[in-house]
Amino acid sequence: MRSWSTLSPEVRQYFLVTGNYWAFTLTDGALRMLVVLHFHALGFSPLRIAALFLFYELFGVITNLAGGWLGARLGLNRTMNTGLGLQVAALLMLAVPAALLTMPWVMAAQAMSGIAKDLNKMSAKSSIKLLVPDHQQGTLYQWIALLTGSKNALKGAGFFLGGALLALAGFRGSVLLMAAVLVVIWTGSLILLKQDLGKATAKPKFRDIFSKSRAINRLSAARLFLFGARDVWFVVALPVYLSTVFGWDVWKVGGFLALWVIGYGMVQTMAPALTGKRRGQVPDGRAALVWALMLAVLPALIAIGMHLHLPAKTVLLAGLILFGALFAVNSSLHSYLIVAYARADGVSLDVGFYYMSNAMGRLLGTVLSGWIFQVYGLGACLWISSLFVLLAALISTGLPRHGAGQELHGT
Repeated sequence: MRSWSTLSPEVRQYFLVTGNYWAFTLTDGALRMLVVLHFHALGFSPLRIAALFLFYELFGVITNLAGGWLGARLGLNRTMNTGLGLQVAALLMLAVPAALLTMPWVMAAQAMSGIAKDLNKMSAKSSIKLLVPDHQQGTLYQWIALLTGSKNALKGAGFFLGGALLALAGFRGSVLLMAAVLVVIWTGSLILLKQDLGKATAKPKFRDIFSKSRAINRLSAARLFLFGARDVWFVVALPVYLSTVFGWDVWKVGGFLALWVIGYGMVQTMAPALTGKRRGQVPDGRAALVWALMLAVLPALIAIGMHLHLPAKTVLLAGLILFGALFAVNSSLHSYLIVAYARADGVSLDVGFYYMSNAMGRLLGTVLSGWIFQVYGLGACLWISSLFVLLAALISTGLPRHGAGQELHGT
């Protein structure tokens, strides 16, 4: 307790926000795996299981827009705590007797969980902007990279947790246990999180949810295509391909994808070192362009390798690992740039608009992943992935740039 009391108020708030986000993310990943495995065991087809998550993604688009506005009016502590409370409610909805777990009921619970997730994420990312002085851009980049990377690593760990809980406690016992843990986290957050964090000095109107910043609009458009490029082959096409072509069972597929997400998160935490920190630089629009161009080549190379009948496992799995590493750097770069571009007063409006585009990209990628794979196969999904990243790169040409050698402060 003595060491905690010696920390600055900003660092204490950062730890609270990060711990809150970590706890939520762990349960979010576990819940996704619980739903997939439980309903697979009940005989649901892959398409029906995918449909269970449709509202999860759709409501993310709406939540990021409205959530940013609410955060600016009410404070980020309230939107973050609302997200935790909604996740508890979603878990309790899934704890009803098995006979009541119909598709509409589960889709409604997933919709609530999707709202909760994006309220929590928007609040966490926006909060960091307010806890780091503007002149300490190096510290801001490091904190954003750590928050983003650790979140994805924990999401992958949540996949493992979900499978373990299902085996040990069953579906109903698992969701009740996670709800109980989140109630404890929620209570602590209600007590300790700063009450006026992120509250705008002037009450924004609802029309202010749409960004007036050219840089944020461009970055948001690039983010849409970037995440569409990932999910167009990762969400449905890849797991089904691994299962049907490679003959992997659900545990092997889930375990491999969980390890991929964990590794992806670890690379995100290292993004500052990979993008110029050692040379005393913070990234700008040019860095976003260069890293997007490097990523755009990779899905096309995987598609060409498979078309030439090179060893499919080697080409696909090695390509997937490289794609994850490059995508992680791109994602971390974008996560820093949106917080750097956002206004300090009403930061959640800009961040919410940006993550609305992120959610739209995920939704677009998810829908295309099932349709394109079913009609044209994995190769077509990979070519569309390359096209989407190339579009993200072209949009990034208009992002602001700073002078070479801009120094990092506060590191």
